[in-house]
Amino acid sequence: MNKIEHIGIAVKDLNRSIAVYQKLLNTDCYKTEQVASESVNTAFFKTGENKIELLQATAPDSAIAKFIEKKGEGIHHIAFLVDDILAEMERLHQEGFVLLNESPKKGADNKMVCFVHPKDTNGVLIEICQEIKWI
Repeated sequence: MNKIEHIGIAVKDLNRSIAVYQKLLNTDCYKTEQVASESVNTAFFKTGENKIELLQATAPDSAIAKFIEKKGEGIHHIAFLVDDILAEMERLHQEGFVLLNESPKKGADNKMVCFVHPKDTNGVLIEICQEIKWI
């Protein structure tokens, strides 16, 4: 794992939260995106090398909606950038981690993603992600 790619924060109201983080970080949101496969709308901020992803559910049965219902708004996941997501998935599987995806799936911000079950990582949902390279 190369570095922390971003920290994901579950929010109830994306527009209100964008305004809060613009003030907090003193920078504009650089990208919003809908990820239909995950039933979320996202907003991204960058400050230095650090990125924050805000996630708002678009369906009541989505993972983000369930997270907020159970735990409230707050940190949802930590994402790590990898060079080869398939190799990293295999390594994690061999180390005994439970992966929530059998294969990488398209995520937000031009990434392929896979999640590691939080029961194996002290209650923290871990995302591994790889930049999609266009040929």
